[in-house]
Amino acid sequence: MGKCPSCQQWNTFEEELVMPDTVPAAWSQQKKEGANRSNKPRKIAEIESVNENRSDTGDAELNRVLGGGIMPGSVVLLGGEPGIGKSTLMLELALRLNTINVLYVSGEESAAQIKSRAERLKHQSESCYILTETQTQQIFAQIAELEPALLIVDSIQTLASNKLESAPGSVSQVRECTAELLQFAKESATPVFLIGHITKEGGLAGPKVLEHMVDTVLQFEGDRHMSYRILRTVKNRFGSTAELGIYEMMSVGLRQVSNPSEILISQRDGDLSGIALGATLEGNRPLIVEIQSLVSSAAYGTPQRSCTGFDARRLNMLLAVLEKRGGFRLSLSDVFLNVTGGLKIEDPAIDLAVCASVISSINDISISGKMAFAAEVGLGGEIRAVNKIENRIAEAEKLGFEAIYISKYAVKSLPEKKYKIKIKAIGKLEELIEQVFL
Repeated sequence: MGKCPSCQQWNTFEEELVMPDTVPAAWSQQKKEGANRSNKPRKIAEIESVNENRSDTGDAELNRVLGGGIMPGSVVLLGGEPGIGKSTLMLELALRLNTINVLYVSGEESAAQIKSRAERLKHQSESCYILTETQTQQIFAQIAELEPALLIVDSIQTLASNKLESAPGSVSQVRECTAELLQFAKESATPVFLIGHITKEGGLAGPKVLEHMVDTVLQFEGDRHMSYRILRTVKNRFGSTAELGIYEMMSVGLRQVSNPSEILISQRDGDLSGIALGATLEGNRPLIVEIQSLVSSAAYGTPQRSCTGFDARRLNMLLAVLEKRGGFRLSLSDVFLNVTGGLKIEDPAIDLAVCASVISSINDISISGKMAFAAEVGLGGEIRAVNKIENRIAEAEKLGFEAIYISKYAVKSLPEKKYKIKIKAIGKLEELIEQVFL
């Protein structure tokens, strides 16, 4: 068949030669037992709930992102750009779990290279085993002999199964190898971590079904030229998808950043205009982020709107509100916006900090570094309440801020306890301008 009836493309069919199954004996016995078992439908009320016996990774950031630890039998896929630190993160995990047998399978590096990295990380472990192999049947033979409590594969694109004749890294091989590892994880209750390559567009390489097969998909992000890395959850069947972990890449490995608000606020000597601090949430973690704005007259007639780490359409909306409700002439000005630290913020609670930053840049008036903002701005210029305002206030108070601006509609939901930080409640954008800039 020359033309595919599904995608309407020519010469896209690939031949897959299916070979006889060569699964180790220890596995074949389990498969026979499973084939003889007959499942019958049961009422959901009759099914016994099982307590989650999660395993501690020894890494607070990784525990948070996974939802509290490693679930037995779970398959976790970790993706990221080349050189971002995926192998370092997984090797640190393997070396840290020195009470259980961990098998680290590498198809990209030699055992000597992995040993060299382990020495640089300065972790010692007597229960971490290294296997340099790409054939899944050979890997399963070693697994049957070692019986590890955790399996790490670096990377899934280098594996190949004898069942198919296609080359390693092809769509069929990636899908087949992942299916074999998934079957092993579920039948033996052994957690499996897979490292995956990404495409030029930033998505995980291989078929999209790969992300549907695994239980958890993690994305390791960051600029290779900067030291900070962000571990973000894309999919998680055992926890929230809104959590993130922050690391700092150092010569001795990845350092966990327990208080990211301190690194997201730049240390500046003097007062600079165009800088405002906003209180946001990533999952259940409150963060204080720095918003930087630069407003200048348009030199080429058509004004530019550029933002990094913030939604461009939301920025245009806020600029229109500032022009309509605040009287600022922004239609003839270039506006550049930046969220420091490489974060991408989607929380509407950062709106007030964005507006304050833009107004500060227009008037060239600096905002006190001891002042934070946490509120959403509506199209009518009203200041709207946001969720979990107590967490945001507590984070600002912990970092030594003196005042925080919130919506007056959020005050009634606050507990009656006394805060050391001053809570400034406002209802309209005009009140922000009067209290901060006049």
